[in-house]
Amino acid sequence: MASTSRGESLALPKVQCPNHPDALLVEDYRAGDMICPECGLVVGDRVIDVGSEWRTFSNEKALKDPSRVGDAQNPLLNGGDLTTMISRGTGAASFDEFGNSKYQNRRTMSSSDRAMLNAFKEISTMADRINLPRNIVDRTNNLFKQVYEQKSLKGRANDAIASACLYIACRQEGVPRTFKEICAVSRISKKEIGRCFKLILKALETSVDLITTGDFMSRFCSNLGLPKQVQMAATFIARKAVELDLVPGRSPISVAAAAIYMASQASAEKKTQKEIGDIAGVADVTIRQSYRLIYPRAAELFPPDFKFDTPVDKLPQL
Repeated sequence: MASTSRGESLALPKVQCPNHPDALLVEDYRAGDMICPECGLVVGDRVIDVGSEWRTFSNEKALKDPSRVGDAQNPLLNGGDLTTMISRGTGAASFDEFGNSKYQNRRTMSSSDRAMLNAFKEISTMADRINLPRNIVDRTNNLFKQVYEQKSLKGRANDAIASACLYIACRQEGVPRTFKEICAVSRISKKEIGRCFKLILKALETSVDLITTGDFMSRFCSNLGLPKQVQMAATFIARKAVELDLVPGRSPISVAAAAIYMASQASAEKKTQKEIGDIAGVADVTIRQSYRLIYPRAAELFPPDFKFDTPVDKLPQL
């Protein structure tokens, strides 16, 4: 028999070989035995394998998922989504003499669970399109569940609420996305997402941090293929412009775009306003307006160690 270590009273019993207590036991998954590698003693038998079931008993051998136990538990749904659903029978044995089905579901999925499940699928699809990690999807699902159960946004489309929740989750997790980026992967207009965003913040009595130019700079520069030196210069220019109050009332996204334009024009990796506008989601005229505000003091905005390919006095005046 296996001996048990006597530690604290709350400690779980430890299975070990009585002759070789320090030996690491080998588990025979097929037989369900724990075996001592030193002497071959079967220390424990009928061990339950808690791993995944990788066999498939389906007629279709090409199926990718060999699991036979259904979907994973979803704590966001009532009952944890662990109910068993019986499909409609097709053979004669499935019906009684009156033609009624012998096997019926005692509980069908409620309309609220069905609505939430559809919203979770939509959130997952949107997140996949812009490569958002799982923690943001989980936070978005929780936000949607809170809003849905409060019924504070009745009359609003669930897709619009889901899009706004995704926007909020991105900002709360420190990886903000613009409204246009969320709108591009959603079927909802930017205006409707903005309305739901304000209503959700009010309903949940929560808040989000203010976005800054630095939140978008690395992503925009990376998508434009700009080198690290230009990215650092653009970050410095945007931060300095805000500190000197050169861009009052301008959105951080337009200021970041103008800073990237100025830094790229001073370097060898020049980018046009249209290229930057397509990545940042702002119009060319918006970039020009912000650029005109910071251009007069351009000499003060560049970092001291920046290597100019185009001198400050030769930069475009627009």
